[in-house]
Amino acid sequence: MELIIITGMSGAGKSQTIRVLEDMDYYCMDNLPPTLLQKFVELFIDSNRKKRKIAVVVDIRSGEFFEGLFKSLDDLDNLSITYQVLFLDAADNELIKRYKELRRPHPLNRDGSIIKGIKNERELLYDIKVRADHIIDTSNFNISQLKDEIYSIFVKGKKTDTFSILVNSFGFKHGTLLDADLIFDVRFLPNPYYIPELKDKTGREKQVSDYVLKWDQTHIFLEKLIDMLEFLIPYYIEEGKTQLILGIGCTGGQHRSIAISEKISQILKEKDYKSFVSHRDN
Repeated sequence: MELIIITGMSGAGKSQTIRVLEDMDYYCMDNLPPTLLQKFVELFIDSNRKKRKIAVVVDIRSGEFFEGLFKSLDDLDNLSITYQVLFLDAADNELIKRYKELRRPHPLNRDGSIIKGIKNERELLYDIKVRADHIIDTSNFNISQLKDEIYSIFVKGKKTDTFSILVNSFGFKHGTLLDADLIFDVRFLPNPYYIPELKDKTGREKQVSDYVLKWDQTHIFLEKLIDMLEFLIPYYIEEGKTQLILGIGCTGGQHRSIAISEKISQILKEKDYKSFVSHRDN
C-alpha cells in the first residue's frame, strides 16, 4: 500500500495536488482530522479495495485536531505502515495574491490580516515541514508544472527528477529571506539605482540587466557561484533534499538582485537543472 500525507500552506496548491493524484489512481481524502488518520488507513486495508494507493490532506483547517498529527504519524510508524509526507509551500507574496484573487480570508485570521494569518500558519507548520519527505514550492508553478512535479516524485521515483532550485531575489532593507538555504549578497555590484534613467526600472528590464551584467566582477561572481552549486547539488540530492532555495539580496530588491537571480536561473536551466525564479520584494 502507498500512503501520501499532504500538508502545507493554505493556498499553496493542496486541492490541485489531490486532483492530480486522483488522476494517478490514488484514493483521495481531503481535510482528514489527524486523529482519524490511523483508523482511516486501517479501514482502507480491511476493505480489500482494488486501489492500493491513498492520499490524504491534513492541514490547519482541522483546528485543534491538527495538534494530533505527530502522534498519528508515530502510530503509523508503530504499525509499520509506510508513508510519505508531501509539503506544499509558496512565497508569502504569492499566497497573498492568490487569496486576494479568490477574495477569501485566511483560515487562521478570518476577520483580519492575511499576512498575519500566513505568519501564524508558517509557525504552526514548521515542525511538519522539517519532517516532510518532499517539499514543493508552487510559487511559479502552473497546473501543468505542478502535475509534472508530482508525477516525477511519485511515478518516476528518481531523486534527480525531484530536485528543483528556486532563485529568490530580495532586498535587505525589507528583512532577510527566512526560508533560504543559501544567501548571497550582491550589494558589492554597482547600483543602477543611482543612474537616473534606470532608477525607476527593475532588474527584469533589459537596460537594468545589461548594466548589472556588464561588469567583470559580475561575471566572476556568477562563474564561481555556478561552480559551487554544481559541486553542492549532488550532495544535497544524496542527502534526500528535493529543493534548494537561493536567496540573492541587494539593498531594495529591485535592481541587482532581480537581474542576478534571473541570470542564475537562466544558466541553471541551460545546464538542465529544474530552476525557477521568484522576486519577493517586487
